[in-house]
Formats: sequence, structure tokens, C-alpha cells
Amino acid sequence: MMKEIISKFNEGGPIFTVIIFILFFVIIGLFVKALLDKEYSKKWRSLMASFGWFALAWGYLGRTFGLIMAFDNIAAAGDITPSLMAGGLKMALIGPLMGIVAFVMARIGIIIIVFLTKKQVIEAED
Repeated sequence: MMKEIISKFNEGGPIFTVIIFILFFVIIGLFVKALLDKEYSKKWRSLMASFGWFALAWGYLGRTFGLIMAFDNIAAAGDITPSLMAGGLKMALIGPLMGIVAFVMARIGIIIIVFLTKKQVIEAED
């Protein structure tokens, strides 16, 4: 299983996938920090949103490079085979998929923090 995950990282372009993977853990760390430090939750929400958007954009940048490389390989080969096309498309989709996962995790974290902040305000008013 771990070997397959590392293989997918390499297929998606390690420069892009590793950075997104690191951003994913940064987002989780910011979420935990925001839960522990409720007084500064706006700052942590803003950072989570920024890192989430960056992960998404970075994934799509990786896709663009993957598609360019796939088309270069097709042009160099002169003949398009299904395996050549599938390999290029697979590489082009791994980065955005990881970016979307990191982005969604950031958004879920932000929603939870907003909910907890509003709950805290309501409890303070009572």
C-alpha cells in the first residue's frame, strides 16, 4: 500500500505532490492551533484559507505542466498509443486531486472553527 502511494507521488510529479502533501499537514496543524487558541481564530482561519487556495492552485499548475509533458511525449513519439495518453493524463490528474483534497480539508476546518466560534459567542451572551 505504501509503495503504491509513493508511486503515485512520483507519477504526479514529486515537486508538486510533495509540496501539496506538506501543505495538507500545515493545514491540519493550523486547524489544531486554531482549536487551541480560540482568541486568534480569525488569523488561523485566514492562514488555512490561504494555504488551501495555494494547494489548489499548485495542483492545477502541476496539471498544466503534466499536460505539456504529455503532449511533448506524444509529439516526440509521433504515434499516439492509449498507454502513452493514459500515462500523461494520469500524471496530469494526480496533482489537482491532491490539491482539491487539501483545499477541502482547509474548508472543512474553517467551517468547524466558524461553528465553534459562533457557539462560543452564543454561550457568552447567555
